[in-house]
Amino acid sequence: MNGSEIYKRLIGLIEERVLKPGDRLREADLAEEFGVSRTPIREGLKRLEAQGLAVHEPNRGMVVPTLDHGQINEVYFMREMLEGTAAGLAAKHASLPEIEILQDLVRADRQRIADKDSLVRSNREFHRRLCLASHNRYLVDLIEHLRLSLILMAGTTLDTPERRETAVEEHAAVVAAIARGDSEAAEAAARTHIAHAHKTRLQQI
Repeated sequence: MNGSEIYKRLIGLIEERVLKPGDRLREADLAEEFGVSRTPIREGLKRLEAQGLAVHEPNRGMVVPTLDHGQINEVYFMREMLEGTAAGLAAKHASLPEIEILQDLVRADRQRIADKDSLVRSNREFHRRLCLASHNRYLVDLIEHLRLSLILMAGTTLDTPERRETAVEEHAAVVAAIARGDSEAAEAAARTHIAHAHKTRLQQI
């Protein structure tokens, strides 16, 4: 297992909340857990640190960071701008199969409102597909970097059934605008969706 594989495993552990903000990332413990030497662990941690998903704290060493109120605001500000742009571009460039996949996700999500874990996974897939439909690789890369920052936030904005139902209908509005080829409406709907998620996130703090 090389450093790149260790990095991906650590990302997965943070995303699944096995590793939480504030947890220490000890080289020796991780090497024992993964059954490798410290060298690939060190490489994986360096890459994690470069992405802002690990920081050095005095007297504690490397830890998973906690985002403060200001950083959360910054992440959602950028998400609203970038994902709004992605939705607007998708309305211009998405292929019919890409639109149908987004429509299929919305239909399936309406049936899984009560299953939070399943909806959370599907929500990630929806946003990934939406960004890919923009057909702009640089925008996709920027949004992926922001997505990594989101995994440092505790819980999910889909904790309540009410927000889950509203979020799915917001997705539906984005997809409907994309299907119509209405770039302005698609961008506005995506920005509204992210703004509502931002408000929910702040209410959870």
